[in-house]
Amino acid sequence: MIEDLTEQLKALENRISDAEGYLYLDQKRSKLNELEALSLQPGFWDDQQRAQQVSKQASDLRSELTEFDSVRTALEDALVANELAVLDGDESLAAEVPLALKELNQRVDALELSSWFSGEFDGGDAIININPGQGGLEAQDWTDMLFKMYLGYAQRNRWKVEVLDAPPGEVIGLDHATFIVSGRNAYGMLSAEQGVHRLVRISPTDEKKRRQTTFAGVEVLPVLPDDIEVEINPADLRIDVYRSSGPGGQSVNTTDSAVRITHVPTNTVVTCQNEKSQLQNKEAAMKILKARLYELEQAKREAELEELRGPRHDASWGNQIRNYVLYPYQMVKDVRTGVETGNVDAVLDGDLDQFVIAFHRWRTEQEGAAANG
Repeated sequence: MIEDLTEQLKALENRISDAEGYLYLDQKRSKLNELEALSLQPGFWDDQQRAQQVSKQASDLRSELTEFDSVRTALEDALVANELAVLDGDESLAAEVPLALKELNQRVDALELSSWFSGEFDGGDAIININPGQGGLEAQDWTDMLFKMYLGYAQRNRWKVEVLDAPPGEVIGLDHATFIVSGRNAYGMLSAEQGVHRLVRISPTDEKKRRQTTFAGVEVLPVLPDDIEVEINPADLRIDVYRSSGPGGQSVNTTDSAVRITHVPTNTVVTCQNEKSQLQNKEAAMKILKARLYELEQAKREAELEELRGPRHDASWGNQIRNYVLYPYQMVKDVRTGVETGNVDAVLDGDLDQFVIAFHRWRTEQEGAAANG
């Protein structure tokens, strides 16, 4: 007997209608029309930087609207297919409807997810810094594992990755890793990863094969738009150049192209060595420095507000956000949301959606509860 999925499809239709409201699609269509009209004005490309910003904004809006229209069209096709399957008893057509329903639910979930990213920089690109914590050589190896995990996650999301600095550790792993992830909602999504990540496993460097606990810190910063002003006095900067190094400490560049910039007043240090020239490395390092100083200023303002309104209890459970246990059992568990899985290999290969989505749903609920009460 052919199952009639009309009820489930109608429920999905209601979700899509709701999404049109909370995604503010009418306003976005109007904004897109404004941007397209602006791009047709004489002299639009005279200011290349501004023109590129407008074009990117229009492209992002067009992509979001196209995806929504595609979901709506796919739902209409599924409704027709379901009706024909039930009326005609077409089993082959009936077999396609549940698959279409599953895919549509996933796509509507993605629409819901995108609605959570309403922050100023959520829709843009992200700078990721991974640094080893306690654990010595093991922590450097853990840094390398996390680096590969995020590369895998970016690949799954079809995001572009630009590695700025990933020097090898003394024996194993990486000394640290800095890279930019570019793509829609990259910063919004990856902000879920900010914090301390803890690994428990049998040490690969211990001859006695003892259990080792290792830590690494993940910092997530937004790539700031060009129109965001961050005042940096050149006199406050100390710029050092040195020779880039590759695996095993070998030189990968015969010139001093790697750059280290220190912002003396805040003791903020940024390095970059993966670009082809010293100038490119300096530009990339300044981009990261700008983001870090912006975050420091935002944190300072937040602290000043805290003094005025009194102490506020943070909803998080501390700096350690996630445990990765490889021995004596296998489990990855997020301490904020309680989400866990026994498929550690998949997580380390970049299957992070269950954790990222759960975190943003949890964060949204926490913010809603705080606002109401």
